[in-house]
Amino acid sequence: MKNILLLIIVFLFFIQCSSKRPVETKNASAQFCIPDSLMNQLKFDSVSVKPVYNELRLIGKITFDQEKVVRIYPLVSGNVSEVKVSLGSLVKKGQVLAIIRSSEMATAENDLVSARSNLAIADKNFAAAEDMFKSGIISEKEYTGFQKELDKAKSELNRATTVLSIYGNSPKDYVVTSPISGYIVEKFINANMQIRSDNNTNLFTISDLSKVWALANVYESDISQISENEKVEVSTISYVDKKFNGKIDKIYNVLDPDTKTMKVQIQLENKDYLLKPEMFISAVVHHKTNDQMLSLPAGSVIFDRNQYWVLVYKGKCEVQARKIDIVTSNSVTVYIRSGLSPGDKVITNRQLLIYNAMVQ
Repeated sequence: MKNILLLIIVFLFFIQCSSKRPVETKNASAQFCIPDSLMNQLKFDSVSVKPVYNELRLIGKITFDQEKVVRIYPLVSGNVSEVKVSLGSLVKKGQVLAIIRSSEMATAENDLVSARSNLAIADKNFAAAEDMFKSGIISEKEYTGFQKELDKAKSELNRATTVLSIYGNSPKDYVVTSPISGYIVEKFINANMQIRSDNNTNLFTISDLSKVWALANVYESDISQISENEKVEVSTISYVDKKFNGKIDKIYNVLDPDTKTMKVQIQLENKDYLLKPEMFISAVVHHKTNDQMLSLPAGSVIFDRNQYWVLVYKGKCEVQARKIDIVTSNSVTVYIRSGLSPGDKVITNRQLLIYNAMVQ
């Protein structure tokens, strides 16, 4: 008998507790009014029919924008006497990066001096030949020969001047300068190093990091969901709360034979220089489908008693808890089959506080 009474008491207790949980309400004005202090903090959004966007998650890394990268190679052989910048340094266009002592610079300077001397001699010889030709002392053929020597001397001076200007117009040192403003992202030169002009290794790589690329891997099964110009949201472990927005700029239509993945190139603005080359990233591609459904912000949804709910706002004392049937969702938007109508105004923040207050 005592056991039966105990079972009845437990049963009545659960009935009483469950009666406090909400059913889908038509009008909650008699049960709850939102306090003024909370009203000032609330945000709202309207239910509307929108295209369905699926999300595809990718991983990859940050790399240089190859259209804004300059690699500097040595034009002369010699000994590195001084390096004025380090890896990661910000440099301006025309700034001196390194100084190389080179015998080739002395040779170029000597060639210039010799070319100037030869031109002066050829010019004097031609002037004398011109007077003699007018006086009939020399023939036209001889006169033409002096003219050719003068032209040859001018050409040689022009060549020597051009070579020295390419080298930097220094009489003894080859001065390496930056052709653009940007960051030193690669450096393969140190003081006292011997370098050769026929070596295919660059001295510096300079990149303007105001824009960077993210190279992400797409698995073979997801290739059909990728297309150019699709919006992408990129995140890094360095800036957990920050998102970087970009778009797919290029699709590499080949598969890596080892990983069976295809690379996509994502262009990103990097005005604050937060993104560094070789950073690992995760990317979310928002893929637009041909479907349209009722949609609302993902942050407005409440999960309770194995059901999804939202709070429909009609007034501070008229809040409805509506059960919704979700078809699909992404990190931003929830797409529903039923439970709401276009134009319904839903609470998108602090809704759990209100929901819990309504069911007490």
